[in-house]
Amino acid sequence: MARLDDGELIALARAVVDADAKAVRAALEAVDDGFVRAARLIAGCDGKVLLTGSGTSGAIAARAAHMLSVCGCPAFPLPPGDALHGGLGALQPNDLLIALSKGGGSAEVNEFCSRAKSLCKAVIAVTAAPNSPLARIADPVVMLKLDADADLGDVVATGSSLAAAAVLDALCEIVRVWRDYDWRRLLFTHPSGAVGRDAARTLARLTGAPGED
Repeated sequence: MARLDDGELIALARAVVDADAKAVRAALEAVDDGFVRAARLIAGCDGKVLLTGSGTSGAIAARAAHMLSVCGCPAFPLPPGDALHGGLGALQPNDLLIALSKGGGSAEVNEFCSRAKSLCKAVIAVTAAPNSPLARIADPVVMLKLDADADLGDVVATGSSLAAAAVLDALCEIVRVWRDYDWRRLLFTHPSGAVGRDAARTLARLTGAPGED
C-alpha cells in the first residue's frame, strides 16, 4: 500500500485538479463551426433530444439530458445497450441524437448511431478523436482537443468528461436563450429544493423585477 505524506498528497491532488482545469479550458477550442452547427440544430429541434454514451460518457450524457430539460429542451438519456435492445424505436424523424465518446470507438455507441441516422434528423458527436468511427458516422461533430494528461493515465475519463460536460453546458445555455426560455419559466419548472425555495429572490436578482411567491 502506497503511503503519502502531507506534501505528496497535496501535490497529487493539485496535479489532478490542474489537469481537470486545463481540460475544461481547452474545451473553448471546441466552440467552432461544428459546435455552431450543433447548437443551431438543437435550438431549432422541434422533437426531442436523446443523449447516449458508455461508461463515464454515459453519466455525462445523462447529466446533459437533465440540463437541457431544465433549460426548456425536452431531452432524455438512452444508453446504447438499451437502444440496441429495442430502444431505437423511441427515435422519430424530428428528433436528434447526441453521442459522447472520447475515443469514438465504442462498438455499441457506433452501432446505435449508425442505425439512428436513418431514424432521426441528425446524429451529433462529441469526441476527441477526429478520425474515429463515431466522427465519420456523425454530422456535425463537436471536437474536443485535449492534452495527453487530461485523464488519469490516459485511461480514467477525468478531464475529458469535464470538458464534454462544459461544452454541453454551453449548448444548454444557447438553447435556453434561443428559445426564449426565460428565468420565470425555468423557475416555474424547478419548484423544489433551494432553487424553488429562493425562486422569488432569484427572479428579482436575474430580471430586476419583483418576484412572485
